[in-house]
Amino acid sequence: MLDKYSIRTDLALEERERFESDNVEIPGVVLEEDYDMEREVRVTKVVIETENGAKIMGKPVGTYLTLEAPNLAVPDEDYHREISVKLAGYLEKLIRENGLEGEDLSVLVVGLGNRQVTPDALGPNVADNLCVTRHIVKEYGKYAMGMEQARLVSAIVPGVMGQTGMETLEIVKGIVSETSPDLVIAVDALAARNSRRLNRTIQIADTGIHPGSGVGNNRDALSKETLGIPVFGIGVPTVVDAATIAGDIMENLISELESSKVLTSVGEVLKTYSKAEKHELVHELISPHLHGMFMTPKDEDELVKQIGFTISEALNILFANQNTAMDRD
Repeated sequence: MLDKYSIRTDLALEERERFESDNVEIPGVVLEEDYDMEREVRVTKVVIETENGAKIMGKPVGTYLTLEAPNLAVPDEDYHREISVKLAGYLEKLIRENGLEGEDLSVLVVGLGNRQVTPDALGPNVADNLCVTRHIVKEYGKYAMGMEQARLVSAIVPGVMGQTGMETLEIVKGIVSETSPDLVIAVDALAARNSRRLNRTIQIADTGIHPGSGVGNNRDALSKETLGIPVFGIGVPTVVDAATIAGDIMENLISELESSKVLTSVGEVLKTYSKAEKHELVHELISPHLHGMFMTPKDEDELVKQIGFTISEALNILFANQNTAMDRD
């Protein structure tokens, strides 16, 4: 049964959790956790150090930071501002670790996704609220921005192949060739394994991004290997597959069976299944037409706008004033 098992997630944290549930240690993969009790924010750092670890995890060698904040789904402007500042701080640290510093840093932000499809509109929403400065700084100098430090920020929403007839990589590669940025930051919607993480989790990776991978629609990757410069990926899970929802229902069913006097034995049997086995069992039981179906919350339009603005604010904080992020974190 486990030979067929395949988890549908873009989050490195969830890949790591899958092995933890089976009590399997992964050589070459390091996990660090930090919890901010005041803001109720958990930050998990997964570092894939070796090619063997990358093969097991199914993700490239690099650093993956996952910021989990349950209250991100709540329309609290002050809280979202705090998350923006925190996110900017982690981004700045990751940029420094990759040897990218200086007030003249040029950044291209790529808003991936389709703005006509609500759960896929995160990237375009971030780009819409971004403070782009490249044209002003190149024409009038950084002091025209009214600040002493202003990075060159440009943005593009390349759309999807169905709209343009081109691979996203082809479009971005052409822009990189013409504008010569030092860094690309790609923002995209992701898929999660745990429904509780929808719109409440932000992942940052210094390995680039694979558009559409979470829903089985793999496109060419945006990475250092394909673009020739460092590529950071920022993503938020906005969808889960149908089997995940069914799996959550099974967990609740098992809990109820355990407390039932008549069906206790059934609950005990199901309780011995690992998470992987439960997920595969659900895949076998659900109707064939439900395979490949993805679910999203009913208020996803507002949630995507809200968290998209939070991410764009983090980028504006970081690139408008280099000192702001670290000073406030």
